[in-house]
Amino acid sequence: MMTQKIWKIGLVLGLLVLILSCEKKVYYYDYDEVPPSRPKGLYSITGDEAVYLYWEENDEEDLRGYVVYRSRDENGPYKPVATVSVEEYVDEEVKNGITYWYGITAFDYDDNESGLSYVTYDTPRPEGWDEIIHAYNVLPWVSVSGFDFSEGDVVPWDVARADIFLEYDNDYQVFFLWAADYQTDIQDFGYTDHIDDVDMAPYTDEGWSELGWVEVIKGHTYLVWTRNDHYAKLRVGDFSRSYGIFFDWAWQEAPGNPELKIRAPREQREINSKLNVTRKEYINANKDRGVK
Repeated sequence: MMTQKIWKIGLVLGLLVLILSCEKKVYYYDYDEVPPSRPKGLYSITGDEAVYLYWEENDEEDLRGYVVYRSRDENGPYKPVATVSVEEYVDEEVKNGITYWYGITAFDYDDNESGLSYVTYDTPRPEGWDEIIHAYNVLPWVSVSGFDFSEGDVVPWDVARADIFLEYDNDYQVFFLWAADYQTDIQDFGYTDHIDDVDMAPYTDEGWSELGWVEVIKGHTYLVWTRNDHYAKLRVGDFSRSYGIFFDWAWQEAPGNPELKIRAPREQREINSKLNVTRKEYINANKDRGVK
């Protein structure tokens, strides 16, 4: 009798433990309504049909990622084009010669999104590598002595669409790079490690050759301002044994835009304002170039 009683008590206790163990657990979640801070240090690097964007890392522990916004105008509207988890983005959905404005926001795991960062802008442009032209006055290189930046083509030195051409001076045994006509300007920027060490062409008369030609020096980068108000640059990498030069180049398709590579972070409005002022000052002095 006692054994049966003990068994019943044990059964009751077992059922009680089972019931308690099945009790639904309740978890409390503290919802975060505080968005991350605005991303800082946004800047861009100009590419050929591409814009490379970089910015500083946010330090919030609950940071989930960033949203990249783009506009065709500084004042918007800005539309999201990508969501990323790292502090860089390459926008390849762009066209050369068109200016694009960018801003970045940060968001966390509760989908709180920050305000838009300081914006930056960029204008993609064509570029080329290891091109070669030869001296026009050394046979038989007449037909491959000039270069047309707008098409990225090697052309004869004396055709209308040539922007520059190469000459070799046998007396001095040096090369000279010529502007193709009196309405095209050229200048020697000096030695650079890379062609993209030059970010913008000067927007004034400063530095342009009054003679229309410059001596070619290995490692130097040269700037060109064409007759139709476009800017270009080239860097001489080496000389060829066939009286020529190897060079890298870049061309800005947007008329009057001196941007040839990079935009410094948080300085866009100041740069843009200065360019607009300089532009107005320069119009009257260059009406014969077709500057508008």
